[in-house]
Amino acid sequence: QVRLVETGGGSVQSGGSLRLSCAASGDIYSAYCMGWFRQGPGKEREGVAEIGSNGVTNYAASVKGRFTISQDNAKTTLYLQMNSLKPEDTAMYYCAATRCGGMLRPPLNPLLYSDWGQGTQVTVSS
Repeated sequence: QVRLVETGGGSVQSGGSLRLSCAASGDIYSAYCMGWFRQGPGKEREGVAEIGSNGVTNYAASVKGRFTISQDNAKTTLYLQMNSLKPEDTAMYYCAATRCGGMLRPPLNPLLYSDWGQGTQVTVSS
């Protein structure tokens, strides 16, 4: 089992930036896919960005060009750099992980992830 702890959420004005971190511990292996998901008030959980065990990344269309997902070399910390934030980015952001070979299909599907963090709140005001 993998334990995931997110940090870095907060409140920011529209156009601002935040960097989320997710510390992974436990049975984390190199053959893991990791991703960021979010859930706004009254909305379903949606995929934001993910990185496969091969290092390939996927982004939701709504964040492409504004958000960047990355990992440290040991693959024990996942990051999400969020720039040009918009009020519609307001949500609870969750880190997730699952064993995989390469990339998950379909991409950005929360049902394919087995381990989840508790989430960190991001609030963007206009």
